[in-house]
Amino acid sequence: MKERVVIAMSGGVDSSTAAAILKDEGYDVVGISMQIWDYSAEKSERFGTCCSLNDINDARRVAEMLGIPFYVLNLEEEFKRNVVEYFISEYMKGRTPNPCIPCNQSLKFDALLTYAMKIGASRVATGHYARVVKEGERYFIVRGIDREKDQSYFLFSLTQEQLKRAIFPLGDYTKSEIRKIAKSLRLRVAEKEESQEICFIPDNNYGEFIRKRIDTDKIKEGEIVMTDGKVVGRHTGLPFYTIGQRKGLGVGWQRPLYVSEIDIDNNRLIVGESNTVIKKGAVVENVNWSISEPRTQSSELRTSIRASVQIRYRHIASDAEIKLNRNNAVNVIFDKPQRAITPGQAAVFYHGERLIGGGWIKKVIDE
Repeated sequence: MKERVVIAMSGGVDSSTAAAILKDEGYDVVGISMQIWDYSAEKSERFGTCCSLNDINDARRVAEMLGIPFYVLNLEEEFKRNVVEYFISEYMKGRTPNPCIPCNQSLKFDALLTYAMKIGASRVATGHYARVVKEGERYFIVRGIDREKDQSYFLFSLTQEQLKRAIFPLGDYTKSEIRKIAKSLRLRVAEKEESQEICFIPDNNYGEFIRKRIDTDKIKEGEIVMTDGKVVGRHTGLPFYTIGQRKGLGVGWQRPLYVSEIDIDNNRLIVGESNTVIKKGAVVENVNWSISEPRTQSSELRTSIRASVQIRYRHIASDAEIKLNRNNAVNVIFDKPQRAITPGQAAVFYHGERLIGGGWIKKVIDE
C-alpha cells in the first residue's frame, strides 16, 4: 500500500509542483488548502497572497489536473488565535513579529498534521525550500540547495515529532527548476507571481490592520528622541515602527535617522544615525534545540557553543558565540556587530547548512 501524504496547497507554483513531485515519487497524495480567513467579512480576493479564495480555487484546479483528492480545512479560529493575535500583541509590545513561524508550527505541522493522521496520512508536506535529515535518533532541518530561496529559517521551531512527520519535496531543487517542472506539466500556476507580503495583509499596511482590531485608546503618541536624549519630534504610536526603520519618521535632520530603540516603558521612539543601529548581540529566549541540549553534550558542563546566526529571513548568517543561560535562553554575541537586531524576530543557529536551534530575540545587547 502506498504511503499517504497530505500536501499543504496554497495555490502557488511551489506547493503545486511539490504535489506533482510527490505523486511522481509514488505517494498517495491528498491536497489540502487551509481556509484561515472569513472571506465574507473582509476583502481578501486580491491576487498575490496565499490565503485568498482565488488561491484556494487555483489549488483545487491543480489537484484536479494531477488527479489527487482535494479538501479545504477551516482553520480560521486556530489562525486567529495562534497567528493574528500573536502578530498584534507583539507590535503592541514594541516588537516586530514574524507570523510565518507560528503559522508553520501551529497550523501546518499541528492542526493540519492532526487532520492528516485522521484520514490515514503518515506525514505532511509543504512547498518550503528546505530539507530534513535524520542523524542517529534526531531529525534536523538543512538549508535548501537554492540559497536564494532557502526557507529553513521559518522552520526552526518545529519539534522532533513534527520533523519526523515533515516532507519538503523542493529542498533539492532550485526555484528555476521548479518553474521548469511546472511548465512541463502545464500547471496553470507555472507563471504565477510570488507573494512578497504578509499573506493576511495583502496591501502590506500592517498599521491599518492593527488599528482596526484594537482599542485605539491603547495607542499613544509620544516623543521621538535622539540617543543622547534630545527631543526631535513626535511619533504616532510605537506599534507602527520597527528597528532600523528610516522612512516615515517625520523628522528633519542633517543626516538620515533610523529607529534605534523602541522604549515601550516610557513611550519613546529612540532614533539615531546609521551607526546607532549596529549592535553586538542579543538575548534570545524560548530556544528550540535540534541538537541535544548543548549543556549535555559532554561530560563537562558547557557554557557556550559556536554557530552562525541568522537574525531575519534575508540576513546572511554571521558567526557568533552562543552563551548558554538558564530558563532556555542564550546570549548571542556576534564576532562582528550586526545591523538592526530586532526584538520579536527569530535568531536561528546553524552549523554549516544544518539548523541546530533557534529562538526569539528578547532584547539587544549593546555593551
